[in-house]
Amino acid sequence: MNGVQAGPPGSGQGSGKVILFGEHAVVHGRPAIAAALSRGCLARAQTTTGAGAQSLLRVEPWGVQVGSAEPEADPERELLRRAFAVVCELCSSERQVVSVQGEMEIPSGAGLGSSAALSVAVIRAIDAALQQSRSDADVLAASLAWERVFHGNPSGVDSAMAMATRGGLRRFVRSAAGPVLTPLHTNDVVHVVVGNSAEHGSTMAMVTRVAEHLQRDPARTEAILDAIGDVVDNAQRALETADFARLGRLMDENQGHLERLGLSTPKLERMCQSARDAGALGAKLTGGGGGGCMIALAADASRGQLIARALSDAGYAAFVVEVSG
Repeated sequence: MNGVQAGPPGSGQGSGKVILFGEHAVVHGRPAIAAALSRGCLARAQTTTGAGAQSLLRVEPWGVQVGSAEPEADPERELLRRAFAVVCELCSSERQVVSVQGEMEIPSGAGLGSSAALSVAVIRAIDAALQQSRSDADVLAASLAWERVFHGNPSGVDSAMAMATRGGLRRFVRSAAGPVLTPLHTNDVVHVVVGNSAEHGSTMAMVTRVAEHLQRDPARTEAILDAIGDVVDNAQRALETADFARLGRLMDENQGHLERLGLSTPKLERMCQSARDAGALGAKLTGGGGGGCMIALAADASRGQLIARALSDAGYAAFVVEVSG
């Protein structure tokens, strides 16, 4: 654009995540256990000036660009534009114009926290470009404002985990005062296989489904959510003692509860069974459900590679992550 000048660049990073136990129940006051990934999103931002300049966000490898001021006809692009506009307003009291480039390292709509990872990376990059500092609480608040555009009533776990600068395990509880994360410790490395169903899952739709269950049959639904909360407590004890056989059984139990809530899909269930057949100690969906990713617990690194290869041979993208606390 003629006459447009760019300021010095700033960069930011946001982490992806997997929820090991407790998704959806965490929205309704129960705990969850999540693990931050070493991959997520990298962003670079620059201030721009000049006639007609507007804030822009481009995300690769999606090949998507949106401007903060120009409505988009496509619904998904419009959600991204609105979320970006919210963050621009929160991050720049003087309405500076910024150009942001995001590089995604994890798939979208897969339950790996891609939206939150993008939001945290964008917020940190804008702050760096504007040479301003922001507390962790303010980064989290801005990320949650972004997430509400997409998900309506997010648990906050994605945004909180996206802020992790190192991996590790966290127990997460949603409270009126904000999300509370407590580091968890285990005596051994946890080997988790992540498999992508390539089915697009809408977290907002799945959160709404659970809310509808609560309205139609509160006693049954609360009992399922309580059972998931119990699984989380038992899984924490199993993690702390590195009792992976028990941890795998709890993973299967958690999956059963999610299936009862209508959050799984036939493809995810086939993937879980394929992982178990390949030697996984347990398997379940991760994240919002209705598509997206599943995870499987492996006894060790070599078994994790065998499970990932079995999923790959069945036509699914899969990779192994190591988590320690």
